Amino acid sequence: MKQIQKFYLAGLMLAILGIYSNLNAQEKKANWQQLLNEQIQLLGHRNWILVVDAAYPLQSNQGIKTIVSGEEQLDVVKTVLQVIGSEKHVNPEVFLDMEIDFVPEKAAKGIGQYRTDLHQLLKGSTVSKVLHEDLISMVDQSAETFNILVIKSNSTIPYTSVFFRLNCGYWDADAEQQMRVKMEKNK
Repeated sequence: MKQIQKFYLAGLMLAILGIYSNLNAQEKKANWQQLLNEQIQLLGHRNWILVVDAAYPLQSNQGIKTIVSGEEQLDVVKTVLQVIGSEKHVNPEVFLDMEIDFVPEKAAKGIGQYRTDLHQLLKGSTVSKVLHEDLISMVDQSAETFNILVIKSNSTIPYTSVFFRLNCGYWDADAEQQMRVKMEKNK
């Protein structure tokens, strides 16, 4: 009888741990999305949001805040696109690592499907491909003055980071140029 009780208690403990673990995962998911929703209100022109793989380093610059999503990379990219798209004050300029087109499937299982799915997800967006080290330099330079939000996914495929440089949503480069020309004429 005591053996059955011990077995029952052990099973009950495992069930409670499983429920707790599941709640913890749901809480983590809600926390990163809540933080993104809060941060997007503060972020604006010249800020960046990065969706990165699991091995992306934690940077020491005070202007760079890193959070862990615990989710698949493409799910995080989709959420970030939706959040940015729901805001009137910012528009994203999307950057990918140039290396992504050259990573072979043999060396990084799943890269081919990832590229296809990412291309579909970013359809309609202007995407620039830049060498990874150059993107890191751009982010580092921006972080000297502006805030950067890094969201780590659980992806283990190299060169899959998606960099969103935020631009003003209600004022574009053409409007700026026209204003500057007009100002120059009025001198």
